[in-house]
Amino acid sequence: MNAKARTARQTLRQRAINFRAARKARRAVASGTPQTARTHLVAAGIDTSLAKRFSGAFSTRVTPTATTTAPIKLRGRVRKSVAVKLYDLATFAARLAVYRPKDRAAAARFERAAHQLAA
Repeated sequence: MNAKARTARQTLRQRAINFRAARKARRAVASGTPQTARTHLVAAGIDTSLAKRFSGAFSTRVTPTATTTAPIKLRGRVRKSVAVKLYDLATFAARLAVYRPKDRAAAARFERAAHQLAA
């Protein structure tokens, strides 16, 4: 019984995390400012773990609309600034229309997101 309850709590927690991330991403994209590939993917309906996994490959060979630097925290107390590529909605939509990962399940999700964004 405890295992079922633990699994149910974990599922609800993950749903809440994905819902909050999607709402935040949709607001960011709706602002009209260029956003990262991961933010665009989450706003398009890809869940956060897949967006994190495929955002690097998604943005290869695509010219960014803008670039900025963002601080990240590495292990310990080390902080570093890294370059971040930002894309506008038109660039993102064009890339989403043609990008498909090799993983069939992920490719199906990307295809659904592309159809929803085009509609």
